Amino acid sequence: MTSGPAGRELFRGDLVRSGRRLDDALVLVEDGRIAWVGPTSSWPGGADDLPGPAPGRLILPGLVDVHCHGGAGYGFPEADAPGMTAACEHHLRAGTTTLLGSLVSAPAAQLEHRITALLPLVASGHLAGIHLEGPFLSAARCGAQDPRSIVPGDPELLRRLIDAGRGTIRSMTLAPETPRLTELLDVLAAAGATPSFGHTDASAGETRAAIRAVGGGRLGATHLFNGMPPLHSRSPGPVAACLAAAARGSMVVELVGDGVHLADETVATVFDLVGADQIALTTDAMAAAGMPDGRYPLGPMTVDVVGGTARLAADAGTIGAIAGGTARLLDVVRRAVRDAGIPLPDAVTSATATPARLLGLEAEAGDVVPGRRADLLITDSDLLPHAVLRAGRRVAPLPADPSVPATEVH
Repeated sequence: MTSGPAGRELFRGDLVRSGRRLDDALVLVEDGRIAWVGPTSSWPGGADDLPGPAPGRLILPGLVDVHCHGGAGYGFPEADAPGMTAACEHHLRAGTTTLLGSLVSAPAAQLEHRITALLPLVASGHLAGIHLEGPFLSAARCGAQDPRSIVPGDPELLRRLIDAGRGTIRSMTLAPETPRLTELLDVLAAAGATPSFGHTDASAGETRAAIRAVGGGRLGATHLFNGMPPLHSRSPGPVAACLAAAARGSMVVELVGDGVHLADETVATVFDLVGADQIALTTDAMAAAGMPDGRYPLGPMTVDVVGGTARLAADAGTIGAIAGGTARLLDVVRRAVRDAGIPLPDAVTSATATPARLLGLEAEAGDVVPGRRADLLITDSDLLPHAVLRAGRRVAPLPADPSVPATEVH
């Protein structure tokens, strides 16, 4: 990479963008924007501008995580402002340049308070917006959510939360079977927020009806397979309905492909069934992301992390529910390629362009296209971060993790 006048930088490497890999490419960044992209052989500038060849270097769009509760020891549902900032910066240094701050179900006044606490992080650009995971969920499928805080659908409460967010609520997880669903969807649509169905005990028929009620707008499925009944031959449930909708192009399904929430074979199967354009790889990360094993909060709940797996603290002899993830999104992409066998361009699409489109942010984020914000992640061939840029500003990447096997990525 080379630097020129202030605000101008030229990067060289194998570029992954728009679902394709372009070997030996150049990306020109000027004043925080992508100014030129193409093969080195087509560079219109002088030869003196060119950085040297960079075999093994990958240039990716900055990653987009639509579901993240925190990291670096701090969670958005409970941390103070410095802690929440540290969580954002941790994920940014790992290559996630567009991040939603996810909250969990809580009493109305507490949700309003936490939304207000997140507003400065959205204003500063640390967060792209807020994701409400609840409180209009199924108590039967609450997972690591506090069942005491789950309430039936309430459009007036939703309006209060959206008003508290002052335009920052980007998405909301709600159960298809919650009362007054159509009214809730109308409130979300008026606010420009994306509904996402999850934490549900609905039948396939109920889920299909809810999908139809969205009317073809942006729609997600929160951590598909998790927080919902399993797919069964005589009771296909929400999993089947969501997979069918994604295959039709009517829904984007989240996959927490960290090896804990889903088997690698499950991730590979969903990619085969619906394609990268209908999958958003995500982390569901909580405070323990990037941290050692130990005890951490998730809103009002207590979580024990053992061997990198987060579960609700439980009595001796019992196993608590999975309580979020401890991976960063680049870790999820690496695992998708290395362990699930997903082609690199597909894994990158599902961690960049697809989630950006799901949130309505595709004009700014999710791809390396002239005119867009200069969000770049530069890695080695093992998908370990080498450099991170957000809006053209360099960020110190996280140190390489020596525990990651050095397997070549193709």
